[in-house]
Order: sequence, then structure tokens, then C-alpha cells
Amino acid sequence: MSTATMTATDRLIAFVESALFRNFILGLIVINAITLGLETFPVRQAWFLSILPIVDRVVVSVFVFELILKFIAYRMRFFKSGWNWFDLIVVGVSIMPDAGGFAVLRSLRILRVFRLFSVMPEMRKVIEALLRAIPGMGAIIAVLALMFYVSSVMAVKLFGGTNPELFGNLGESALSLFQVMTLEGWATEVQNPVRENHGWAWIFFLVFIVLTSFAVLNLFIAIIVDSLQAKHFDDEDARDEEAQEERAELMHEIRALRAEVSALHSELQRSSSGSSSDNMASKAADSSE
Repeated sequence: MSTATMTATDRLIAFVESALFRNFILGLIVINAITLGLETFPVRQAWFLSILPIVDRVVVSVFVFELILKFIAYRMRFFKSGWNWFDLIVVGVSIMPDAGGFAVLRSLRILRVFRLFSVMPEMRKVIEALLRAIPGMGAIIAVLALMFYVSSVMAVKLFGGTNPELFGNLGESALSLFQVMTLEGWATEVQNPVRENHGWAWIFFLVFIVLTSFAVLNLFIAIIVDSLQAKHFDDEDARDEEAQEERAELMHEIRALRAEVSALHSELQRSSSGSSSDNMASKAADSSE
């Protein structure tokens, strides 16, 4: 009974992990993303408004059925995967009642598109690499925040008296410097008004841009790339370990098979020698008679 149960469980795990099932769920996610986008268009045809809710209910029902299958297959191991938790939360938001205080949460149905991360291994690797890069990114964010704080205070002291709309207080100064860092209209909207009263202000903004946009922000890219490479190497090491385990298991099976063949060969030799001795004994008895 236990063997049959394990066999059924293994078959169910193989089914939910198969490429066919994964591609089916992927197709539903894409279809659902398209229907959710179509809901934003001002179309008032009756057939259009009646089909979209049906498609949405069917997709959500399939997602719920998928989670049930995974829970039956993995049992409590289901909750050990962060991606399963992610799917559970996204689908849970989708089945919220479309009334009362939950009406706002229903707008989060579009988060179902993010299930592409858990379905597609390539996207999942990128997200895992980004999560691994968070500790290093946190240190860079701290450095960037410190630079913003110092620069904002300096800008208030230097330019706050002549340009209070840009650098009147710490908050406005930080917001203006953020615009400078993004290089979005910083020359015409920030630098030029300040230079009308401070001709040397370009030095301050130039140093700030070099330190933030060109130096610190590039560190983010370096950390993310390093995390992606580390993730790639880890995957290769895991594949090598799996290959070594498979080779070791295969060698063990070959040794066992050789031992069985050797034992069978010895048994055949014993049986053939025994039959030949019996034949010789019978011939000797016949000759004596």
C-alpha cells in the first residue's frame, strides 16, 4: 500500500514539474495578463464585458487547482519554497470578494502576471540573483543616503537663500538633488536658476553627479552582475554534483550487476560440473554391469 502511495505521489510530482504542465500555466498567465489589460479599455459591448469575468474565473480556478495539486504532491514541503508562498499570496489576493473593503485589493489581481517569475526558470534565476544582491546593495544605499544628506545640507546652506523653491529646506533640497542625480532636466530646471546668483554652482552639481550617477549607481550594476555570475556558478556546481551522484549510483549498479553475473556464472559452472559427474558415475555403473 505504501509503495503504491509513493508511486502515485512521485507521478504527481513529475506531472506538476513537467514542461507540459508548466507551459500550460505559463499560457494561462499570459492570457490573463492580456484580459486584465483589456479591462482598462473603455469598451462597453455586452459580449465583451461578459467574457472577461468568465476568463478571469476560469484562470483563477486553474491556479487554485494547481496549488492544490502541488500541496498534495509536496505535502508540508510545499511551504519550504518561497516561490510557493509567492504563488499562494498572489492567488489568495485574486480570490478576495469583489465588494466592501476588499474592492481595493481586487486591483492587485494584476500581480498574477508576476507568477511568470515562479513559472519560468530563467526569470526565477534573475530574481534569486537580485535577492542575493540585496545585502551588498544595502551598503551602497547607506553610502548614497549619507552622500545625499551631506549634499542636501550643503545645498541649503549655499543656495537656500537665493533659491528657496529648490533648496529652501532639507526635503526640497534632497528632492532637487535627486532630480540632478537622474539627469532629468537638471540643467534647465535646477542648475541654470541657481547659476543666475552663483556662477560657480556648476562645480557643486558636477561633483555631485560624478559621485552619485557615475560612481555609486554603477556599483549597483557591478553587484547585480556579480550576483548573477555567482548564481550561474552555483547552478553549474549543483549540476556537477548531481552528475557525480548519478555517476556514482550508476557505478554502484554496474558493480552489483557484475556481482550478480559472476554469481550466476559460478552457479552455472557448478551445475554443469555436477551434471557431468553424474553422467560419469552412471557410465561407470553401466560398464561394471
